Amino acid sequence: MATDRTTPGGPFLPADGDPVPPALRGFARAHAALVELRDDPPHLLARDRAPARRVGLVSGGGSGHEPLHAGFLGRGMLDAVAPGKVFASPHNRQVLAASRAAAGPDGVLHVVKNYTGDRINFGIAAERLRLAGIASRRVLVDDDVATDSADTATGRRGTAATVVVEKLLGGAADAGLGLDELADLGARVAAASRSLAVASRAQTSPHTGRPAFDLEPGEIEYGVGIHGERAARSVPRPPTADLVARMLDAVTAALPDGPGDVLVVVNGLGGTTPLELYGLYDLVAGDLDRRGLTVADALVGTFVPALDMAGFSLTLTRLRPEWRPWWDAPAVTPAFPRANGAA
Repeated sequence: MATDRTTPGGPFLPADGDPVPPALRGFARAHAALVELRDDPPHLLARDRAPARRVGLVSGGGSGHEPLHAGFLGRGMLDAVAPGKVFASPHNRQVLAASRAAAGPDGVLHVVKNYTGDRINFGIAAERLRLAGIASRRVLVDDDVATDSADTATGRRGTAATVVVEKLLGGAADAGLGLDELADLGARVAAASRSLAVASRAQTSPHTGRPAFDLEPGEIEYGVGIHGERAARSVPRPPTADLVARMLDAVTAALPDGPGDVLVVVNGLGGTTPLELYGLYDLVAGDLDRRGLTVADALVGTFVPALDMAGFSLTLTRLRPEWRPWWDAPAVTPAFPRANGAA
């Protein structure tokens, strides 16, 4: 069904209804000093990298999650990304082209969110890299506790912890770590991270201009993902402080043992305002303090949305002391909120 752009509240889309090509061109134009867009197949490259970097960091995934991943291209984070269509994995040709362009003398590290399509297409690209004599490894991000069940064949989904993994890996890559060292670090960071998300309204469908699904009054989707899908359950909406406490109960219970210092990400799903997100962070910080957890640092904003879904996710990562310098290292990208790690 063609998009009805006259629908009140509907999205602003190009005449052919495909928002991705013009968005890529616009992103590259707006951040021309930092990134470069290459066509056929489409991928984006960082224009600058630290001299000591030996490994190219490459990620990607469906569009509709901006600023992830392209917003984190640049010195201190990613070297290349492969953008798919809205909520769809990039083609393996895109991943291959991005990887070839970004490979360092020690090869390429793929940062992959745990979704079947992403795993398959990054895997095919890795095999083609191997045949071309380019070393590659993969870090799988699987932080979503809502899908941590034997009933889900693929396991925990990859969500907002991806930003934490990409930032720490970027700092470590700039310090000159090799491919195996980075792959091991990425696996440990992903293992130390857990997330959970809720939504009070679905994202707007680009095809219909309407919410992708409806919720009953007074209900929320508890455990929603980032591809516009419904959660496993709808629940009565509690007061916000009770909701945050319930989410933190689940996230902290799933968090592996480790240091008491945690990185916190309060992430908007696209339709949640900074006013709301900072209010949520105030609740999160106070709750974590009562639980005896120290907030080492926090990101508050929209980093991994699902188009314009009204909701938010909470991510905690146990921050090992030796990782701290890589978190604080400079990151000069279009979207990471601090260029030098200073609070």
